[in-house]
Amino acid sequence: MDQNSIYGPVLLDHVSHPDHAEELCDATHTQQGVNPTCGDDLTISMRISDDGTIEDVVWTGSGCAISKGSADIMADLLIGETLDEARHLSDLFGRMVRGEELSEAEKDELDEAMSLESISRMPARVKCAELAWRTMDEMLKEV
Repeated sequence: MDQNSIYGPVLLDHVSHPDHAEELCDATHTQQGVNPTCGDDLTISMRISDDGTIEDVVWTGSGCAISKGSADIMADLLIGETLDEARHLSDLFGRMVRGEELSEAEKDELDEAMSLESISRMPARVKCAELAWRTMDEMLKEV
């Protein structure tokens, strides 16, 4: 497989024009995540309503295109979802990037995150794709 194929148009758009790469001054939850293998360092911030709906998700930090693009895609996907749905989507994403087979319905749930499916064939890059998701999972353990 050509390594450049992981850098598809969806990922490149989220890296070149991120929608959620900013500070969130009224965040209710914040968590830093580091990939010790490569040094990617992201902070995920969320504003979660009293009823458990994710009102906003942003990220800041440094890293490769895969970690930053994945963070931006994740933020798009989680805004408006419940905490249980966020956990479910994170589980689906993790299964996908580790190469597990997903049903068509599960793939539909992941929407643009499916653009990172080819990462599963590049084990060294899986941690990059999972960084924001694992960081969000750690944050939600406290909620």
